[in-house]
Amino acid sequence: MKKIKNLSIIFILLYIILQIILNSSLINKTILFSYNIFIYTIVPNLFPFLIISRFLINYGFVDICYKIFNPIMNKIFRINGNASFIFIMSMLTGFPSNSKYTKELLDNDQISSLTGTKVLMFTHFSNPLFVIGTIESFINLKTALIILFSHYIGNIIIGFIFRNAYLDNKEYIVKSKKRDSFGLCLSKSVKGSIDTLLLIFGTMTIFLIISNLINNILNLSSENNAILAGILEFTQGLKYVSLLDVDVKIKAMLMGSFISFGGLSVHAQILSIIGETDILYIPFLISRILHSIITSLIIYLIL
Repeated sequence: MKKIKNLSIIFILLYIILQIILNSSLINKTILFSYNIFIYTIVPNLFPFLIISRFLINYGFVDICYKIFNPIMNKIFRINGNASFIFIMSMLTGFPSNSKYTKELLDNDQISSLTGTKVLMFTHFSNPLFVIGTIESFINLKTALIILFSHYIGNIIIGFIFRNAYLDNKEYIVKSKKRDSFGLCLSKSVKGSIDTLLLIFGTMTIFLIISNLINNILNLSSENNAILAGILEFTQGLKYVSLLDVDVKIKAMLMGSFISFGGLSVHAQILSIIGETDILYIPFLISRILHSIITSLIIYLIL
């Protein structure tokens, strides 16, 4: 059975290589599209926050968050206050940085793997500047704000729904930790941030190529192509949805669901970051499916 599985994977990869060779022009356009998103949207919106977050962790901001937000996080989501750092920073930076913050706190023994599994379920926030800028250019500012609001509220609802799941009864005590020097912290933050950004660029490009190749081979309708693109790599899905000849409400609901699901590209990025930890992926996947449904329903009710 394992041999058949391996042979199937090899066959699929060889077929993809063949299609890449036969469709070199399409691949070049896809890589250029991915590069433009990466350089002009992802890097300026994410890179500074990735650097700053490392300094915040190093100089004790997590402990401050614990002291301030522990009662609130415990009461609403039933997790320790350290996770409030992930919640706050994820709202500012967007995914997949939530998984990076989660892993760093887990590595520092500031949260458990149970808390990490749980907090990933409801900190899947898209970068607000990206959502507003992209949706405004495709539709209008009002719709962009409605989608962003619905997406954020959907996350909070997910957190409340699963508040009794993956409970960690271990009491956290704030301890003084050895801090890295400024120079060492800067070096680590730059290297770690570049690694994360390159991971995002690589996975995004691969899934964009797969999406465009499938569409090119199957010659999908514009509606099916938009849905496929949104499931695989949501940024291209947003672009294709904006071109559909459908009501604005339908466009908004589809865009909101794509953003809340995140696309398999983002899922692959998160899996790569948490791969060496005990954090579970399946709860994250289930919560993203629910999140996409809840976001769409909220948008429907508002519009």
